[in-house]
Amino acid sequence: MKKSRLAVGMACTALVGALSLTACSGDGGSGGDSGALTFMFRGGPDEKAAYQAAIDKFTEDTGVEVEVIVTDADQYATKLQAAVAGNNVPDVFYIEQANLQSYVASGVLMDITDQVDELGVDLDNIWEYGVDSYRFDGELQGTPEGRLYGLPKDVGPFAFGYNKTMFEAAGIPLPDPDVPLTWEEYVAICQQLTTDTDGDGAVDQWGTGPNVQWNLQSVVWSNGGDFVNEDRTEVTVDTPEFAEALQEFADLTTVDGVTPSAADAATLDTYQRWMAGEIGFFPVGPWDVSVYNELEFDYDLIPWPTLGDGGSGTWIGSLGIGVSGTTDMPDDAVQLVTYLSADAEAQQTLVDANIQVPNLVDVAEEWAAAPDAEPANRKEFLDIVQDYGRAMPAAYTYGAAWYDELWTNIQPVLDGEQTAADYLAEVQPRMQALLDESNANAEQAFAGS
Repeated sequence: MKKSRLAVGMACTALVGALSLTACSGDGGSGGDSGALTFMFRGGPDEKAAYQAAIDKFTEDTGVEVEVIVTDADQYATKLQAAVAGNNVPDVFYIEQANLQSYVASGVLMDITDQVDELGVDLDNIWEYGVDSYRFDGELQGTPEGRLYGLPKDVGPFAFGYNKTMFEAAGIPLPDPDVPLTWEEYVAICQQLTTDTDGDGAVDQWGTGPNVQWNLQSVVWSNGGDFVNEDRTEVTVDTPEFAEALQEFADLTTVDGVTPSAADAATLDTYQRWMAGEIGFFPVGPWDVSVYNELEFDYDLIPWPTLGDGGSGTWIGSLGIGVSGTTDMPDDAVQLVTYLSADAEAQQTLVDANIQVPNLVDVAEEWAAAPDAEPANRKEFLDIVQDYGRAMPAAYTYGAAWYDELWTNIQPVLDGEQTAADYLAEVQPRMQALLDESNANAEQAFAGS
């Protein structure tokens, strides 16, 4: 599977030390020598072209020139860190949810609450989850009462897809787009789809291909478990609900035999197998749609399968757009942020490029209901944002080391060499110590800001 945008965000925790350099510096200096706004973002050719078109229209309407700095996803964190360390932060730039608090504490991000209000932006017509992701009240991120330190570039609901062509060839009824499969139903279908299609004695078509780091959340949440408590002070992985979810996830490989093993994935990973039409069920993000719509098989979206009584669960990612705390052009910078996040014409440009779900609720509802929608049930993206999606467990904590620790030594569980319950009992104290350290660092950072 492709590297998630959140993976890049988690890697950015190393920025905290560099951020303090900017907070202590007396120099301003955001913006280019030409007087143009600088806007730094990341993306592939489709996203770059769409954003350039939107920015050209912004310049035409406002007269404000914008210098675009674009990087590949894997380079963005490093280049932004260099800009921060060199006290040359772009006027406007992409921000990860997981970095918001450190940016606020160090003064890298500007509080844009009052300016957004003065511009008359209708925040009620932007996804609540997206707006709240960039709010911070001094203690908790993601609360409606917090001040705004950015606006969402997008919301990224992580949906569940299936290969319609494969189902039809196997004579399996297509899943209900509104009713989630139970775990038992899901496994049974996966077993039907897992076959040796060319008769050479080796499985070459698999029922499913989840990645533990990006897909375990849905199983845990559907079973009533969680990673951390509500105020983000206690790790909660050592519970029967969590252990059952992790064990069932591992059993897909070691007991049910419906997903490639680590050895199989080393030859060809599950993302490549999905792209080749060799996997029945696979996650789909909005950022995948422009590529997946060109595949040689038909696919569609359904709710995530449910293990327990918690209902479907999955995560929603997001990227924000923020303003440098040292910009020389604060009014123009905020205007660019609000344009990219909330202008209907700009949103349509980005939507037409198939790179994101519309930020504006009314535009998104029209987009989802389009008769020529691809995938046909892209309304599932909106159901996740409105109904059952959640923030990633480390999206709103001051650093992600506590969460990353869960994955460090999890492979023996996935290989059937250790039970989920034993592993979780071992890893919870280590995760808790790291979360305690994270929260202490947050208190220290804001005490000195």
